[in-house]
Order: sequence, then structure tokens, then C-alpha cells
Amino acid sequence: MFDSVGWGEILVLIIAGLFILGPERLPEAASWLAKSVKKVRDFATGAKEQLREEMGPEFDQLRKPLEDLRGLRNFDPKRVVTQHLFDGDADPLGLKGITNGGSTPTGGTNGTNGSNGYLAGQTPSQPEPLKPGERPPVDPDAT
Repeated sequence: MFDSVGWGEILVLIIAGLFILGPERLPEAASWLAKSVKKVRDFATGAKEQLREEMGPEFDQLRKPLEDLRGLRNFDPKRVVTQHLFDGDADPLGLKGITNGGSTPTGGTNGTNGSNGYLAGQTPSQPEPLKPGERPPVDPDAT
């Protein structure tokens, strides 16, 4: 019930209650609220236990689909499709290690061997960072 309520919200409610009820009636209101919440929890627990006693083992069979429905709250379609299609591999095509420094993701169109555009045993070299005040190189074909 209070899963998404943080300490900040509780503090705001206490301060608002202090202003609305005043310091004289706030402790009484807090104890009444605590007693009411405890009663509701006791009623819910009693009803659950009574249902469990009356239904017996069928109660667990009824409860399983309800637990599955609760799991749908955290449903992420992208994660489910990835797990189903690629057996949980987050990077099935191996594209995370490839940079855009002259190689093509589909591989090998610049006259080299290998699927990533580099000869076997070679790795892409990182360009040197620009020095302060240095202008970046311009590629006239790209502009």
C-alpha cells in the first residue's frame, strides 16, 4: 500500500497534519490512524486464513494465477522479446563493441578480411583527442 510513498511525502503529511489539526489533536489522530490500519490488516489476514481453511489445497491453485498477474506490473515488452528471441543475450549481434570509426557494422566493405572490417588480430585505434584551440579535421565528402 505504501510502496511508492517516500520519507519526503510522509514528512509533508505530518507537517500538513500539524497545521490542520494543531499540536493538541495530532497525537490522537495519529493513534486513531494506526489503530484503524491495524484493524484493516487484521481483517484482511483473518479473511485470508478463513479462505485458506475452507478451500484447502485449492487455495494455492487459485493464488498462483493471481501472483502471475501481479508480475505483469513489471512487464517490459522489450526485455521479454529479447529473452524469447535471443535467449536473454542483451547484445545478440555483438554491436556494443563497434565504434563508428571507419568500419561498418555489417562488416568488411573496405577490402579487408573479418566481419568487422579489420584484419584478423587488428583492433580499431582511437584517434588522438584534439589539443586546446585545435580545429577538428573537415571531410569535404561528408559536407
